[in-house]
Amino acid sequence: MIKVGLTGGIASGKSLVASYLAQKGLPIIDADLIAREIIKPGMPALLAIKEVFGHSVFNADGTLNRKALGEFVFSNAQALADLNAITHPYIYSEINRQLLQYQEAGNQLVILDIPLLYESGNLAQAQPVIVVTVSAEIQLERLMQRNNLTRVAAQQRIKAQMPLAEKVAKADFVVDNSGSMDETYRQVDQIIDAIKRNN
Repeated sequence: MIKVGLTGGIASGKSLVASYLAQKGLPIIDADLIAREIIKPGMPALLAIKEVFGHSVFNADGTLNRKALGEFVFSNAQALADLNAITHPYIYSEINRQLLQYQEAGNQLVILDIPLLYESGNLAQAQPVIVVTVSAEIQLERLMQRNNLTRVAAQQRIKAQMPLAEKVAKADFVVDNSGSMDETYRQVDQIIDAIKRNN
């Protein structure tokens, strides 16, 4: 089974590419979706977050205040490392469980949609890896609009990740999402065809 890694920078358009691949009928394992599942009430990851970060990042009903946690960890590198140390083992455990399911179902190719694929050391051993990129200015503008962030807050979130240029240098395939959606989709089609041909 081919485990294709899909990653990029925040607001680079990775979700656009993932949804297009899903429309084409390819199975997607979404690390962001898993990350939201593992912090639901009663889940062990949530209890560990409360132990490390305290009540200040929780709502009155006991649910995680993702905005408060985000503001804290994206302005504090150690806090972000602590959060990743808590959540990554749970995320990768679920990724591996889903991979096994797809393998048993006879899938030949699975997309691993993992924003922090390189930052977490590619623990899922995705190969090849597709990186979605945009210019720095487009990335900043899109993030500010999408998340309703100030320029400083958006820059903090971008800086918390590995630089996009570094991800591009490591990539097996690159999708430049600076143009139209059709241009992006055309690049994706060519890449998936190439991956299928070469395996």
